[in-house]
Amino acid sequence: MADQGAKCSAIFYERGSLRILDQLSLPEKTEMIQIRTIDDAWNAINKMQVRGAPAIAIVGVLSVAVLLERMETEEKAEIHREIVRALDHLVTSRPTAVNMKNAAEEFKALSSSLLNDVDTNGTSHRQKIIEAAEDMYRRDVETNKSLARFGAEYILRAIPAGKVNVLTVCNTGSLATAGYGTALGVIRKLHEENRLETAYFTETRPYNQGERLTAYELATEGIPSMMICDNMVSFLMKKKQIHAVVVGADRVTSNGDTANKIGTYQAAIAAKYHKVPFLVACPSTTIDVRKSSGDEIPIEERAASEVSKRIRTPCWNPAFDVTPNELVTAIVTERGAFEFKSNEWKQFVATCEGK
Repeated sequence: MADQGAKCSAIFYERGSLRILDQLSLPEKTEMIQIRTIDDAWNAINKMQVRGAPAIAIVGVLSVAVLLERMETEEKAEIHREIVRALDHLVTSRPTAVNMKNAAEEFKALSSSLLNDVDTNGTSHRQKIIEAAEDMYRRDVETNKSLARFGAEYILRAIPAGKVNVLTVCNTGSLATAGYGTALGVIRKLHEENRLETAYFTETRPYNQGERLTAYELATEGIPSMMICDNMVSFLMKKKQIHAVVVGADRVTSNGDTANKIGTYQAAIAAKYHKVPFLVACPSTTIDVRKSSGDEIPIEERAASEVSKRIRTPCWNPAFDVTPNELVTAIVTERGAFEFKSNEWKQFVATCEGK
């Protein structure tokens, strides 16, 4: 049940069986990891063998589906306890991306309603949670294709003819989602429309998701691309005609502040100075209406050894930074592109708060 529309896939699921592509082994090797338990999923997420906010949530809920498929009890209270325990544990795997937290709350609420439904027995309780997880997996590709279309249309609205150069950060494609991708999905859509000249991307130190994953994905898909070092962004914008920057997000607060892979903030500053539109592409599940600004987002800090293994010196290693909303031109979701210069974003967030 991997995405059939892409040559690169990170998640392979059939009912009762979940495998993921070990993204730490790319591009040298293609290795699969079997996810048999909730701890397997937690470890894979925490070690970044699977990464990307949408993919983290999908692997999380599918690992719960695998757990429930193997569970034999008919006791609804026990089923509910196991679901809640599993989801609460998975949320602790990485703190910044909000998709897993949102999915956990959604699935705990569903399980609670099934627990209180006198017409639902234990088997039906398990099956409905499994079906909801599978539906989330399927819907992610549709969501990504929709937001990619809106993102491409937004970029091309200002450039009615000719091809465009786009810069992105980290990896936000099929390897970071159930398929197609978010920011990289926008680039993929531009390529499909024969409107993409070059996709520029940063190497994305220290985990090198750009060098290892985006390079691999774009080459596999035959999309014209060029990698730059993280510290070349400003000079790239000065010397090359960059028509847009499009990045993903791990969490967007209600005011539009955006947490994304480290290096995004500096790209946004450079884009503002060079008058390049800066777009954030993410599903609406990445929006955290409970947080009013980026100051409230917990930022994951990882081991110093990931930055340097050759010298023993103190290293600061935040995995994410926060881009203030005033540097963002528009946020693109599956429901459209919402600009900050009008009230579009506030109106959109109001609809999210009602969910």
